[in-house]
Amino acid sequence: MEDQLRQPGKRVVGTKQVLRAVRDGRAVRVFVSRDADDFIYRQVQAACDEHQVPVTAVDTMEKLGKLCLVGVPTAAAALLS
Repeated sequence: MEDQLRQPGKRVVGTKQVLRAVRDGRAVRVFVSRDADDFIYRQVQAACDEHQVPVTAVDTMEKLGKLCLVGVPTAAAALLS
């Protein structure tokens, strides 16, 4: 699964893009950072619960950013169908 996060065409990075993908039914799994802002964490979790998308928690935003091969800390990312 970590390999899929490294492929730009098969994932989105960032809270807005993740929420859009979940609501559009394109997300098959979401990753959210445990140290993300509580509002963001709850917002992503609620959208995933509503649309029945599995969520995986990642320890830090820095770790998720590195998994996605972006140069900045990342609160959320999603794998696309």
